[in-house]
Amino acid sequence: MVMRHRAEAPIDVFPVDDWRMVQSRFDPRFVAHEETIFALANGYLGMRGGFEEEAPAKDDGTLVNGFFEYRPIQYPEEGYGFPRFGQTIVYVPEAKIIRLYVDDEPFDVARAAVDRFERVLDMRAGTLTREVEWTTPRGKRLRLKTTRLVSFEYRHLAAIDWELTVLNAAAEIDISSELVNRPPSGEESDDPRKAPLFQGRVLHPVHTSSDDLRLYACYRTELSNLWLGCGVDHVIATDCRYRTRVASQDDRGSVAVLVSAEPGKPVRLTKYIAYHSEEAANPDELGVRVETTLNRALADGFEAAAAAQHAFMDAFWRASDVEVRGVDPRTQQVIRWNLFQLLQASARIEGYSIPARGLTGRVYEGHYFWDAEIYELPFLVYSAPNVAKQLLLHRVHTLDQARARAAMLSHRGALFPWRTIDGEEASTFFLASTAQYHINASIMYGLQKYVEVTGDDDFLFDAGVEMYIETARFWISLGCFPERDPEHFYLNGVTGPDEYTALVNNNFFTNVMARHNLRCAAAAVDRMATERPDAYRALVQATGLDAHEPSEWLRAADAMLVPYDETLGIHLQDDSFLDKKRWDFENTPLDKFPLLIHYHYLEIYRHQVIKQADTILAMFLLDHEFTTDEKKRNFDYYDPLTTGDSSLSACIQSIVAVEIGYLEKAREYMRFAAVMDLADIAGNVVDGAHLASIGGTWMALVYGLGGLRDDGGRIRLRPRLPEGMQVLRFPLAIRGRTLVVDARPTATTYTLRDGDALTIWHTDKQVDLTPGQPTTLPN
Repeated sequence: MVMRHRAEAPIDVFPVDDWRMVQSRFDPRFVAHEETIFALANGYLGMRGGFEEEAPAKDDGTLVNGFFEYRPIQYPEEGYGFPRFGQTIVYVPEAKIIRLYVDDEPFDVARAAVDRFERVLDMRAGTLTREVEWTTPRGKRLRLKTTRLVSFEYRHLAAIDWELTVLNAAAEIDISSELVNRPPSGEESDDPRKAPLFQGRVLHPVHTSSDDLRLYACYRTELSNLWLGCGVDHVIATDCRYRTRVASQDDRGSVAVLVSAEPGKPVRLTKYIAYHSEEAANPDELGVRVETTLNRALADGFEAAAAAQHAFMDAFWRASDVEVRGVDPRTQQVIRWNLFQLLQASARIEGYSIPARGLTGRVYEGHYFWDAEIYELPFLVYSAPNVAKQLLLHRVHTLDQARARAAMLSHRGALFPWRTIDGEEASTFFLASTAQYHINASIMYGLQKYVEVTGDDDFLFDAGVEMYIETARFWISLGCFPERDPEHFYLNGVTGPDEYTALVNNNFFTNVMARHNLRCAAAAVDRMATERPDAYRALVQATGLDAHEPSEWLRAADAMLVPYDETLGIHLQDDSFLDKKRWDFENTPLDKFPLLIHYHYLEIYRHQVIKQADTILAMFLLDHEFTTDEKKRNFDYYDPLTTGDSSLSACIQSIVAVEIGYLEKAREYMRFAAVMDLADIAGNVVDGAHLASIGGTWMALVYGLGGLRDDGGRIRLRPRLPEGMQVLRFPLAIRGRTLVVDARPTATTYTLRDGDALTIWHTDKQVDLTPGQPTTLPN
């Protein structure tokens, strides 16, 4: 794998702290990075980490999950089945603005004579705090303290506690708290990952108003018909004389607080922020919802919101923390930042899924990909099963659109989109999007894992079996038994996870995952017919399931062609992979990566070169179908061809490297995945956090070093720690129980913290665990 240069955070600016991301001094070089690193979100609402003063800033803004506008797509050459509209998440009106003027001069941390600066993302409290002391040109010293939170308890609420103290001399202070609908912003770019720019107004004002210190605004999008209600309210506390001035217009509302500040007398402004969104909403009802959120926040107070946030974080860390010892001092901090990002991306996604960059940035337009089911869902299954279910429900609710998409492409069943927000396919590049039919199998793989690990049979029978029927039908419709080889079932003209290889026949990942999908579908239908006969009969009527279909699925699965090269002893990524020339890595400069923005796709397609793990990913997901020796031979062949141009690779390479005994390589890949954002390996952390790599970091720790395997819901662990690591400890939620795994270099202790007795396997030895009684076994 090509390894990028790491831009590790300098210790003097970002000191090591296990539970906090601390910035000890302002450095303009890191402004863009910090908007992502210090972002706050709860799965519904996300605020990038810019300053309240709005400057300095690179791409600061606030996002609401699923709030987007359509873009009519103009094709130079039209084609049947091409998406007609793109979908792009948009910044909502910005509410975290609190401008400060001292004696009529604006405060800007980049220009001020700063005496002390500290900004802290506290991952135990779930807050972002800042303390700045500076001296004005006239010698007046001031201290500003801010605490910001995006509530996990109340998903529509954010709040800022802002306190200014003049330290040595009186000053006239002007505080401007604002709610601003900014015009669309961004930069023109050739990078296909970046969101395109809108021309003209995106949010149309419906209603704006003010009442005392409260501002309210309602907007709608023109094409997607999404409505947004947003409001702010304030509490002012000070012993200094002050007066207020309120203004409200279509795109800007402000509450100005004019203070005659005296030394040693704090001026405290608490700002409560609410966002509510709905399709085709009633604006009056939206207003009531915003009012309810703000009224509750005002009644409870900021301290209550902060306490609820801390309590939520306590529960999260108890269920999710991964503790490591004996490694690089920053490793624990890096791991916890990654886990915190998973929480921020998922905690309150009810009705939505997880965008590729969460709510920390706009790259990939706020779209949901299959990354969520493969890279992020495992963490949720084992730490927050209810959230995992919410993620899967988004696919359930878009099943009708998937049926319509399959029909448009002349297939039976359902085909889920490669990238989407509303359930419709939004990608124009069908070679690497629509042709990634494996998405169906990846989604159903995630659903199967959820059901097996949680034991949620009701979800399987209420929603999962219908999805199995439609995805199985799709595979039968897509594939064929060719005349020249009637003994095998082929899937032709497909693209696997590796986007540097497109429209191939019998992609290994697609074929083996489709085979798994077909077999699980047949088993699920059979089980439902036996265990829920009444519900089964209703489903048969609703779907038109024919009695012979499951046997047809099994016939195709058993005959699925899985390309294999006897000479090399490897499974082929696709039928023609070995017929291509190997990419000349030796003579490709590092600044030419990622290849996709420096070489035409046709040039890439003609070579053996891999963007993201494909064959190796399949061998991990379907671990029980391949021997360790098979995995080793395939890893040795494909690993040198993998560029690292995708953040989805390193974590998977790490997991398989552990299993085949390459522990140091596994450690390096895991580190690569873990610091993808904090070291800005891809050079685009400004665009948001790489959620797939973040989820993959948890997988590399738990499935890799922890040796977790869960085929069929049978929990097996085989911890293997690299040299120097002394402790790896993590909890797992399993069918209503909590298992704590405490791995050391020579032995592992299992403790059943909550729930009834549980049977697991440790290095293939059955272990029967009893609550509260630790069991220690040699590794």
